[in-house]
Amino acid sequence: MKAIELIREFLHERLAADPAAVVPEAVLVDLGVDSLMMLELMFEFEDRFAIKLESDLKAPQTVGELATLMEALIAQQTASPDGAT
Repeated sequence: MKAIELIREFLHERLAADPAAVVPEAVLVDLGVDSLMMLELMFEFEDRFAIKLESDLKAPQTVGELATLMEALIAQQTASPDGAT
């Protein structure tokens, strides 16, 4: 599952966000994502893709920024031979 698809699914399930509105240029705050919801989304990514996010990670502002960040972390995890980052 691609990151954008997971973001759409997550926001639809938790915030009843219209999946058609979850596009790369959409601002996360405008979709109802507050700091707590962002943490829940990050934990979902960690669990779903077996990745570990850095504690000092800069919070993305848009769906596109979040998807790009997640795709990069997934690619990094996949490229690592032992799964370590």
